[in-house]
Amino acid sequence: MAAAHRPSGTGTGLPRRTLLRRGTALALGAAATAALPGCGAHTDDGVGADGRVTVELWHGQTDTGRAAIEKLVAEFNRTHPGIRVDAGGGVLADAMLQKITAALAAGSFPDVAYVFGSDLASVARSPSVVDLSETVRSGPTPWDDFWTPARAAVTLNGHVRASPALLDSLAVVCNKKLFRDAGLPLPRPGWTWEQFVATAAKLTDRRRGVFGTGWPGVGDEDTVWRLWPMVWDLGGDVIGPDGRRIGFEESGVKALQTVAALAGDRSVYVDPKPGSEQMYQVFDSGRMGMVVTGPWQLPDIRQAGIDHHVVPLPSYSGRPVTISGPDTWTVFDNGPARVRAARTFVTWLAQPAQDVRWDVQAGSLPLSRSTQALPAWRAQEARTEGLAVFTKALTSARVRPVHAAYPQISQALGQAIAAVLIGRSTPTEALRDCAREANAALLIPR
Repeated sequence: MAAAHRPSGTGTGLPRRTLLRRGTALALGAAATAALPGCGAHTDDGVGADGRVTVELWHGQTDTGRAAIEKLVAEFNRTHPGIRVDAGGGVLADAMLQKITAALAAGSFPDVAYVFGSDLASVARSPSVVDLSETVRSGPTPWDDFWTPARAAVTLNGHVRASPALLDSLAVVCNKKLFRDAGLPLPRPGWTWEQFVATAAKLTDRRRGVFGTGWPGVGDEDTVWRLWPMVWDLGGDVIGPDGRRIGFEESGVKALQTVAALAGDRSVYVDPKPGSEQMYQVFDSGRMGMVVTGPWQLPDIRQAGIDHHVVPLPSYSGRPVTISGPDTWTVFDNGPARVRAARTFVTWLAQPAQDVRWDVQAGSLPLSRSTQALPAWRAQEARTEGLAVFTKALTSARVRPVHAAYPQISQALGQAIAAVLIGRSTPTEALRDCAREANAALLIPR
């Protein structure tokens, strides 16, 4: 919402960033120069009188996510007597970037923190972030066994800068009753965005307050990441080949034309508040035919009693394409002993036996194919309608680039999407303004 993407307060209890951070790249640049290795407050290397090393974890979770990670930490502590993980510190994931920025500047930071994938490039500018390339590539779970999005989201300039923590994907959830009421067949894999727009128009019944679909409208990352699969499918990319310009000046206009068609038909509910909670409330109340969302929303949909159907995202080409917004466990250097202990902990978390428990209890998709093959995950898919569609989508999922300029690109595109949704700009005008701001951000030395 992810990336940076799942709204706070969903049924899973796992917070995901819904507001784009502004100015954090500059703050982290300052933190990077202030927080040189060995300059932090932790000078005892975390080794106690009994020889046990304490690892400070900022897990970022609440509700069911917190319960899940605390159970795993308790098991790790029982089975690794030479290490004690302290999971009591930190803040919720939505505020983690600011917290880590301040901690790096002060030279007093945790050993492991839950960092959104879209924030990793900015955080990794600090020399206090540990390179995990050797750790993950020599770990008990083969690196190639992790899904491609999980690997891509933690890799920067060929180096693995964090361990995968959470994985998701986007698909379309449909309200079966509203489709029956409108006399429409349920969508099938391979459908197109043209069909999506036409279906949304037919599902819309303004007299009954029924919308065909919804889209976050405040211009934050939740608004933005839904557009990237459309851009990729049209041959574009977030950043152009030379790294100095955006790569979606043409494909972005075409994608925004689809958004404009939905707005022009008045078939899209534009959520005016951060977090997309109102959009989901409309769907859960039975007044929205289709919603583009991730697996985290399925518990709420089931609890609301919505008879639902999950189908892969539509495309322009007929080829499957979606986006994944992985998050990370980022390790920081508080001395050799604590780094070794932190490496041990994040490696243990990523192993299938632990990963599947985290996935089932906290709402993630499997990080690896080995986890996906476990009976516990197969049982989870069998009892959760549509979950298998999200897992299968990982085979075609891409991630946003791990690039320090991404927040500025996202902010510019978010404003463009919002302007089109409310009819303030045409796709061409909105993308022109977006390109001007985003290209300027790409030219800033980092």
